[in-house]
Amino acid sequence: MMVILSSPSGAGKTTLAKKIQQKYENFKISVSHTTRKPRSNEVEGIDYFFIKHEEFEKKIANNEFYEYAKIFDNYYGTSRDSVDELLNNNNNILFDIDWQGTQQLSKLEELKLIKIFLVPPDKKELEKRLVQRNQDNPEVILKRLKTYDNDIFHWSDYNYIIINDNLEHCFSQIEQIILSDKN
Repeated sequence: MMVILSSPSGAGKTTLAKKIQQKYENFKISVSHTTRKPRSNEVEGIDYFFIKHEEFEKKIANNEFYEYAKIFDNYYGTSRDSVDELLNNNNNILFDIDWQGTQQLSKLEELKLIKIFLVPPDKKELEKRLVQRNQDNPEVILKRLKTYDNDIFHWSDYNYIIINDNLEHCFSQIEQIILSDKN
């Protein structure tokens, strides 16, 4: 099973992906490569593989990604090798990616994807969450809010849309989708 969790920045996809992985040991989060600098709480190989722009572009040229996107001047991408290894070990995979990556993965017909789009209750709540998580400066928060309208436009690319107004309720809805798809 391959589950994509996408959302505008700050809507909770990473938190929910980690929550699923903690509860269901057969789910593994696909660890993306990125060219952005690590945040103070992020661990190499667990949260991301942090690499330089030149190295990322070389991987693009060598077709080493299932999907990749450039977001806020940084690249993010899903390595073919890491996904194939997870599949070979009979793991279910969680992708914590944006709409651009979802569109690219959706073109690969051999992948059976469950695509879930998470949205905050409204833009004001999103702004509040971005400020409260205290990870970005005001300029970056403003950039993230400006992309919200474009991000939200892509909801129709997904099988399920969930409003994340309460983390536990949202998690329960994702669980129901996963469990019903297994049957």
